[in-house]
Amino acid sequence: MTEKKAFSNSFSLTDEIADIIRERILKGEYEIGEKIKENQIACELRVSRTPIREAFKLLENEGLIDYIPNRGCFAKGFTKQDVDDIYAVRETLEKLAVGLATERIMPEEVAFLEEQCDLMEFYAKKKDSKRVLELNTTFHDGIYTATRSRFMAQVLRSYKVYLDKTGKTMFYEQSFLESIVKEHQAILEAIKSRDKQKAIDMVSYHLTQSRLRAEQVWNLK
Repeated sequence: MTEKKAFSNSFSLTDEIADIIRERILKGEYEIGEKIKENQIACELRVSRTPIREAFKLLENEGLIDYIPNRGCFAKGFTKQDVDDIYAVRETLEKLAVGLATERIMPEEVAFLEEQCDLMEFYAKKKDSKRVLELNTTFHDGIYTATRSRFMAQVLRSYKVYLDKTGKTMFYEQSFLESIVKEHQAILEAIKSRDKQKAIDMVSYHLTQSRLRAEQVWNLK
């Protein structure tokens, strides 16, 4: 952890520092319970302690670190129970969303989902994990929009902010890309055929596989 970091102007310094620490926690570079040393990060990244403290607050709100007064911040990471709980909630919400979307989706929205799947397949072949992650997000956002439910879309988008922040590591595993693409294609085909139950089943299968991939990457027990 001694590389020099060049910060961009697209995000605040606090957000970029939070991204660095978050990724290290999710990749297991910080073990659960390990103290994250403020002065060490400040020296490594050549920044003041103020944005680091703000980044710690963000990560504490996300449940990734614990702050103990007079002792400091400690990595929490994820347990298998945490991942199971996340995906249990997500499956319930997304099955409801895809059911509504299958009934209400418009032709132009189907075309949008097709475009996301085609691009996802293209970038998966190029082993561009980051781009596949972005397209995965826009694909699911397209389903949320097609529900025609402002409440459902808002709930799901708010929840996915957390999932996106904690799920990046999974997509860095290039061996998963082909399976991820096929799962999204199966969801799309069910939506196109207006087969509500099949769409629900395909989303359920996709999320089960996503959970197993997450457990494998995070080496959870």
